[in-house]
Amino acid sequence: MSIRSRILLSAAALCLAAGSAAAQETLVIRGGTVHPVSGAPYVGNVVVRGGKIVAAGQDAPVPDGAKIIDAKGLHVYPGLFDAGTTLGLTEIRSIEVMNDSRELGDFTPHLLARTAVHPASEHIPVARANGITHTLSLPAGNNGFSGQGSVFHLAGWTIEEMDIEPAAVMVVEWPSRRNGARVATERIRRIETWLDAARQYDRVTRAGAKIPRDQRLEALARVVRGEIPLLARVNRDEDIRAAVEFADEQNIRLIIAGAREANKVAKLLADHRIPVILGPTQSLPTSVDAPYDEPYTVPARLHEAGVKFAFATFSSSDSRTLPYEAAQGVPYGLPYDVALRAVTINPAEILGLGDRLGTIEPGKIANLIVTDGDPLEIQTRVRHLIINGVEVSTMNKHEQLYQIYRARPKAELIP
Repeated sequence: MSIRSRILLSAAALCLAAGSAAAQETLVIRGGTVHPVSGAPYVGNVVVRGGKIVAAGQDAPVPDGAKIIDAKGLHVYPGLFDAGTTLGLTEIRSIEVMNDSRELGDFTPHLLARTAVHPASEHIPVARANGITHTLSLPAGNNGFSGQGSVFHLAGWTIEEMDIEPAAVMVVEWPSRRNGARVATERIRRIETWLDAARQYDRVTRAGAKIPRDQRLEALARVVRGEIPLLARVNRDEDIRAAVEFADEQNIRLIIAGAREANKVAKLLADHRIPVILGPTQSLPTSVDAPYDEPYTVPARLHEAGVKFAFATFSSSDSRTLPYEAAQGVPYGLPYDVALRAVTINPAEILGLGDRLGTIEPGKIANLIVTDGDPLEIQTRVRHLIINGVEVSTMNKHEQLYQIYRARPKAELIP
């Protein structure tokens, strides 16, 4: 082995050892106003060890030798969850080779978003500096199954370190009638054919038959068995209705994503208990005839109807704006506590991760933010960031450039 190889291996071993040591140390956030989301706020302590919250409360004891974060006068919240992004998949949208969210072909259900995630993306530290600690990253497609969305932490050297749930949802680009009723019907039939084939494949393989392995059908079999939900990207009300009807016929779990006109079918969604992942509220109305505040009022209409929903940016560079997408709904009828839940516990519950993420309770993954104010307000700053039990720097490219240009030499005035 060359000297260079030995140096690289030694450096890697030191990094792994340091990361392991940091994960095992006891960390205490002391004296802050804790907002657990699952209950009323209180002034107290949060104790973290081994990547998990081990104690939280007004009188939670501080273990000897623990690393202390003094949060007196500050606020402690669960880390924010962007329930739909292309973080790690897209860097510069206008440069083709820096986009890896879309695979060739219409039907690629066996692909996992995590496979293409670039942990060193510049967008990840920008997002987490604004309180986003974990995300669901989604593959994109054309007119069929795009692949499986992956939930991961926004900190780590490799995707293996970042993993929370590698295969959380099966993504389908739902055919829209806007492209013509006949075309939409044909594409829906193709989706149905694939699911029928997956059922048959699953029955045969479970019976012990020796047939060639098909990774696409294996992946879809998890959907028809109800192990993972189908996440349908769909915006128009008539297309949402079609997706709901299809899910009923197929007896599969459904999540509606995008959902710009979900307010028009809120009762249908509530009656069928179908959750929604809303796209950005800070956007234009869906048509020239729609009221100017249509995107702002959709969250309140869903809440009034009893639909569980979460917010998402469906972006990489704009993931940092997630808190403000939630805040935009508050002046238009959305209760503040519901807005906060929609970026913390709601997305976790929608994705089946409510027992691991979303609140400040013992046993939950220690993804936490310490702020100087309300995280949904634009002037608030994240003072401390804990991801998977380890404090992470909030430094990012935006801050670096700000510091560089703030320190630039001042021009001398010529008399």
